[in-house]
Amino acid sequence: MTDHQSPTIEYQTHSAEETFELAYGIGEAITEPTVFLLEGDLGAGKTVFAKGIAAGLDIDPAEVNSPTFTLVNQHEGRMRLYHLDLYRIESAEDELRELGLEEMLNEPNAVVLIEWPERLGKLVIPGAVKVAIHDLGGDERRLRLWYTA
Repeated sequence: MTDHQSPTIEYQTHSAEETFELAYGIGEAITEPTVFLLEGDLGAGKTVFAKGIAAGLDIDPAEVNSPTFTLVNQHEGRMRLYHLDLYRIESAEDELRELGLEEMLNEPNAVVLIEWPERLGKLVIPGAVKVAIHDLGGDERRLRLWYTA
């Protein structure tokens, strides 16, 4: 994972619950289509963050799990949520076309969460919110959020 020069916002959380609550607040504030690109090592807290966003969109967080074997899960709430996990794919370009990523990104009332966005290859999603989650040891996490160009 690369270090980023000027994050828009930086948080430090001290438990999975705090990470969830942070994301919940962000999810509650969403009123228009939004794309999140979730970066972080295995176990860093990407799915906890996704569960919080979902809860803020009035989706039961218990229904939100990493979609590792299906690549994408869809959830209905105040807005539709697409949760993609690209960990197990080598080159996402063809597979994402088949999954309908372009349609998801252009849906007028949808939030798209993409775990392992580095697998997107050359695909750039302007205006997406990048969320880099760093494991600081124990339950401590540093989250950096900024918009892509």
